[in-house]
Amino acid sequence: MSSRKAKDALFDAFSSVAKVLGSGRRAELVDVLAQGERPVDELAQEIGQSVANTSQHLQHLQRSGLVRSRRQGTRIYYRLSGSSVAELWAAIRNVAAEHVAELDKLATAYLGDRSALDTLTQDELRERMSAGDVVVLDVRPEPEFQSGHIAGALSVPLKDLAARLRNLPDDRQVVAYCRGPYCVFANEAVQMLRLEGIPATRLEGGYPEWAAAGLPVEAAPWQE
Repeated sequence: MSSRKAKDALFDAFSSVAKVLGSGRRAELVDVLAQGERPVDELAQEIGQSVANTSQHLQHLQRSGLVRSRRQGTRIYYRLSGSSVAELWAAIRNVAAEHVAELDKLATAYLGDRSALDTLTQDELRERMSAGDVVVLDVRPEPEFQSGHIAGALSVPLKDLAARLRNLPDDRQVVAYCRGPYCVFANEAVQMLRLEGIPATRLEGGYPEWAAAGLPVEAAPWQE
């Protein structure tokens, strides 16, 4: 007959995953790594922490089995340990959106008022891409585009968008996307494009949601 001690150990092991994600900075690291592999120095810049603090957070995630690392020269690269980790992060966000009362207020404080921002669903974008009447911009950093992107999308990181406006086709609507529903890059890209008189909207969700839905991507494989 199974023992209480063994059952406690089993459920403690289950809860260890939730425990390691109890830090907002670690959750943010998972959000960035859901886009693809990145070196520690770039991850530190993304989450606004020192390299030393970022390394400590990554080591916690690695001990829990959620991330893996490799060394290339003097740099250490991290990636999620599998696609199920990205799915877990998406599920956590969805549960928080449904049950955390302050989430809408917090999201608005970060992303701004999104009520006037036009969006396209995944199905709508796929239909528009098939018709050839949209230009899809991936406004994430270039390394994330290289790790994986919507098939047919153009890489125009937000920081480069202003300098590349003249290169955009002027006969089609622009659709921007980034990391997911709580990523600000696509919102800012759409606002910039509209100020220049370019018809633009954003995709609901981002690259991870598109890939998880089994829609066409050009992506580096998960390194299990």
